[in-house]
Amino acid sequence: MIKQHTSQAEAWYLQSEQKAAEYFKLLAQQVSDKSYVTALTDDFKVWKNKHIHRPSIWSFFANDKQKMDASNYHKYLAYLNITGKLDDYLDRSVSYFHLRDMGKYLNSPHTERKVQQMVTMIKRHLIEPKRSNEKAKTQPEFVSLASFYRWAQKEGVEPAAIWVMNKLGSVSSHIPEQMNAEQAQRKLIKIIFGVVMHVLDDIGDDTQAAERARRIDEAIRLGYSYGLTYPYIDDLLDSETLSAQEKERYSQFIRTALLTGKVPELSIQEWSGANAALMEFIHSELKDAFEYIKNYQSPEKINTFFEQSYVFFEAQDIDRIKSLEHTSYTNEELYLPVILKSASSRLIVRSVISAPEDEGFDYRTFYYGIYNQLADDFADMFEDLEDGAVTPYTYYLTHRDKRPDLVNPFELYWAVISNLIHNVYDSDPKTREVILDRAINGLKRCKKRVGQLKYNEIMQIFSSGHPEFNKLIQYMVDKAEDVDFFDKLLRDEMLNVMKHDQSEKEKFLETLKSAQNEINRVLEITKPEGISSMKEPLIDAANYSLEGGGKRLRPLLAWVMGVNEYGLEYPSIIPLLRSLEYMHTASLIFDDLPSQDNAPTRRGRATLHEVHSSATAELTGLFLIQKATEEQASLHQFDPASVLSLIQYSSQKAGEICMGQAMDLNSKGKPLTLAELDMICFYKTGIGFEASLVMPAILAKADEAEMNLLKKYAYHAGIAFQIKDDLLDAEGDVEALGKPVQQDVENNNSTFVTVLGKEGASKMMWDHYCNAIEALNEMPRKTDFLKHLLDYIINRNN
Repeated sequence: MIKQHTSQAEAWYLQSEQKAAEYFKLLAQQVSDKSYVTALTDDFKVWKNKHIHRPSIWSFFANDKQKMDASNYHKYLAYLNITGKLDDYLDRSVSYFHLRDMGKYLNSPHTERKVQQMVTMIKRHLIEPKRSNEKAKTQPEFVSLASFYRWAQKEGVEPAAIWVMNKLGSVSSHIPEQMNAEQAQRKLIKIIFGVVMHVLDDIGDDTQAAERARRIDEAIRLGYSYGLTYPYIDDLLDSETLSAQEKERYSQFIRTALLTGKVPELSIQEWSGANAALMEFIHSELKDAFEYIKNYQSPEKINTFFEQSYVFFEAQDIDRIKSLEHTSYTNEELYLPVILKSASSRLIVRSVISAPEDEGFDYRTFYYGIYNQLADDFADMFEDLEDGAVTPYTYYLTHRDKRPDLVNPFELYWAVISNLIHNVYDSDPKTREVILDRAINGLKRCKKRVGQLKYNEIMQIFSSGHPEFNKLIQYMVDKAEDVDFFDKLLRDEMLNVMKHDQSEKEKFLETLKSAQNEINRVLEITKPEGISSMKEPLIDAANYSLEGGGKRLRPLLAWVMGVNEYGLEYPSIIPLLRSLEYMHTASLIFDDLPSQDNAPTRRGRATLHEVHSSATAELTGLFLIQKATEEQASLHQFDPASVLSLIQYSSQKAGEICMGQAMDLNSKGKPLTLAELDMICFYKTGIGFEASLVMPAILAKADEAEMNLLKKYAYHAGIAFQIKDDLLDAEGDVEALGKPVQQDVENNNSTFVTVLGKEGASKMMWDHYCNAIEALNEMPRKTDFLKHLLDYIINRNN
């Protein structure tokens, strides 16, 4: 049976290879007879009229190059908007996406309408009203998880959005150190976006909302399932994570799956060290992804999917095992796999979504792919050389002196461009405009990245076959304007955001750990000298509860807000930190009592009333509340009026927390409405978050508007925290949580999960997450820590 499948696969590849060989022969002939030069020279004569002109009045006023520096996302978009260039910039960018990823013909009315719809959508998210605080944004609005979820709400696909966000987080945490986590995640997001755009393009304007939501939901899951192959097959096999023997075993594993339509079982014993756990995870994820795609395929499409997938993988694998030391690769051996893998990677997308037959798409996509691949290989040639990877560029650089028969890949690149413009797209003016824009922009970016000297050296090597044409190209590179693209800007910004987020996340976790250690150090209640032995048990009981660990989120929040945001001295606010944790611990002691929740464990240890008695626990709770007030009254380094205001605020909030607990107790065993649940949750949890933020603000004399934003953030963060608690209680792990799970169901208590179900509770948690993020966006100061706190809240497992 395997032999039969192998024979079929070989036929698939041979047929595709013959088609690629015919295409390469056509391109090589154009390089040989230089016919591409004449055609492109005429094209550039037309093209330059739009891109090379006298300096405008704007360039006179905008002599500060930073204003036009495309590396600054927000400033550059503002510059384009104010100079009236934004519409053209977005139009060519979106047109290029339809050309490259969707195989569209740009002069069709349908494509023109879709391009303008997408331009309008992007502008709506790009050009936002200026906020009064003018706070510098750390990332584009629509790159954020909150904006993605808001879009999902609008489309009615929240479950798919939540699913894919959880999946992306899981992938990110399982990228080996030898691989680039940011690039892997960016590529995966790009593929998901591409698949969704393919589906949106196929959805008619008259499609019912439910059907539209169903198809977008499927597209998100299909995009992830297909995109997962890039980090966990291509990138993994390209990295040094696996040994040579493991790579060979894994490649055969993938082939077997594509040939038989079934994912083989994985023998963990065959993988060394840490790779065993990694491969177990990857096997599970890829198997689920494979089954999802396979089950989505219609019977008449399934063979097309397997055929294109096999051709893509085989072409990748042939390229991967090549060695730069090998001196006799033919031009066909170098270029045919490039043609096949670049075309197949895009053809697969259409088969993944079971799109209708479209000969025009297949034709354009097959011929287009190598253009993009050659451009990417040119951009990456020095990294590829360093890694010893074989591409047409690295092989030409290495062996050109002894191999005059080698086709110059840079010349072939221009032959591809000429062929696309005149033969594939019938000399369409807009296609010519977009493709030449992209080509010149790629060279400009290369020149900026490697520097003038290195760039000149590169051009001297690759342009030796036709120096006059190269002179024309370099003139365009030096003089042409308005050739940049939004996808490049967005890619760079996404990588910047991911790196920034990773750096801030690491700082957040470091702060979390150091703050927890420091707060734990100062929490212990010391026994006064000469204390009566009759008083010691109460202090011991209080310290037992305080020693139980916990996240210390409330004093930690107060520390960050007080020290990092308001510039208060850490030693001066230690009493405030103590008071917050004393109040919180007291509330937990009361909450655990037999007369209330009757909890046997808390923070992985027996609750206080189990160790001592209910009476001792009640008295300890009261003792801690009084200690909290005593600590607040000892904030001597602050204005007395502010301290008094803080104590008054704290007393009010303590009373409201008691009211929340009373409401909670009275609701035991009763069905609650969502509004009632929200109210109880806020009084029990949200107020604690609010106090942690507002009390340092009171000491710092922050204005009322800022206080209100902090309260809004705390309200939504607190409810998100409680919903996550309810989800963990419903499906969490006892060991991770440090307390029993499914207690709410056993006690017949209303929770967000029992009222809304797991899916509904997850949707509401993300809605509160978005509301909290939107409050942060209005804050007049940096809020990275609070943003990462939200991420921590919804991603935690305890």
